[in-house]
Amino acid sequence: MSAALRLYEQLTEAKDDKTRARLIAEAFDELEDRFPQLADLATQGHVRESELRLQKEIKEAEGRLRKEIVELEGRLRKEIEVVRKEIKEVEGRLLKEIEQVRLETKALEVRLTQSIHRQTMWIIGAVGAIVGLVCLLDAMIT
Repeated sequence: MSAALRLYEQLTEAKDDKTRARLIAEAFDELEDRFPQLADLATQGHVRESELRLQKEIKEAEGRLRKEIVELEGRLRKEIEVVRKEIKEVEGRLLKEIEQVRLETKALEVRLTQSIHRQTMWIIGAVGAIVGLVCLLDAMIT
């Protein structure tokens, strides 16, 4: 049974005006509970207005983000350039150090070769002296 028919039956069965007024008030209460307040309902105008406001806020946010991205790209480019310069400086120092190590290695090789040559000459001289001594001893003994 619909709420309107139920209210009609209750009103016709009510014995006095006070009861009828109470029944009508209760029916209005039920209606208010079933349906939201008209002030709370969004109209198409409200929805469109909100949509436009949100679109504007989105565009503003996109603009701020684009600006921040451009600024970040600029800062990153500068930082990358600084890092590139630092890398070149380090490369230059490393190349100099590598060349220095090569020169030191070559000098060490030369000194080592000279030292080996001197030791070889000393050994040859010592062997020659021993051979001469042996020959001298052999000549003395025979």
